[in-house]
Amino acid sequence: MIIDAHQHFWKYEPTKHSWIDDTMAVIRKDFMPAKLKKVYLENNIDGCVAVQADQTTLENDFLIDLASKNSFIKGVVGWVDFRAKNIDEVLKHYSKINIIKGFRHVVQGEPDHNFLLRTDFLNGISKLEKYNFTYDILVFPHQLGAVLEFVKKFPKINFVIDHIAKPYIKDGFYDGWANLMLTIGAQQNVYCKLSGMVTEADYIAWTPETIQPYMQLVLKAFGVDRLLFGSDWPVCLVAGNYKKVKELVTDFISQLSAEDQEKILGLNAVKFYNL
Repeated sequence: MIIDAHQHFWKYEPTKHSWIDDTMAVIRKDFMPAKLKKVYLENNIDGCVAVQADQTTLENDFLIDLASKNSFIKGVVGWVDFRAKNIDEVLKHYSKINIIKGFRHVVQGEPDHNFLLRTDFLNGISKLEKYNFTYDILVFPHQLGAVLEFVKKFPKINFVIDHIAKPYIKDGFYDGWANLMLTIGAQQNVYCKLSGMVTEADYIAWTPETIQPYMQLVLKAFGVDRLLFGSDWPVCLVAGNYKKVKELVTDFISQLSAEDQEKILGLNAVKFYNL
């Protein structure tokens, strides 16, 4: 079983999706399940986890609706305002909707490097354990110090780092990111997605060889039981096609046993998100 643990859907709106800049113009259009279903058939993908791309509860409704009509969407990672005073009530509501597996906040877009450690945000995150929800950590490398403190506060909540924390592959930066990822990986409740790597490299000139040291590091940090394959479709299309993105991971893990490959390509996602 192969599960794509990280992809997005949207109906393109220039204002809402203003983060799609001119260098990413190829994805300035709608990306809906019919298109992805075709891609999955061509690449032998059995299902996916749809992740929020807009920080509204309307986005949750949008993804829940798509999942109700497309059985290959096995889970949804939504968004809630963890700083809200009624966060417990909000999470209780979503706990009754089985397709919602966890939540994410676009922390990489927050100007405060220590956003994750603010009291109101921590209070909201603390409620996840009660409802057995997961949390996707979306950050840049300069926020990893806060991530380490953050995950240590909640040893009973399962976290997953999106896109291997977006190291600056294009610029060749490695050491600072690597040291912190090794330390974070020592926390047994933290997983990591082998996703979003091609878009942190040079869109045009990247090769598997430029990305391999980063994959090797997260394999060392998290091991075969806490790595999840994800495509980051359709964002990945700015730097290649689905087949190339999948092969980047499958070729890398071909060094492992068949059992371990199955974990990274699907079984770990099933376990993490309770699919």
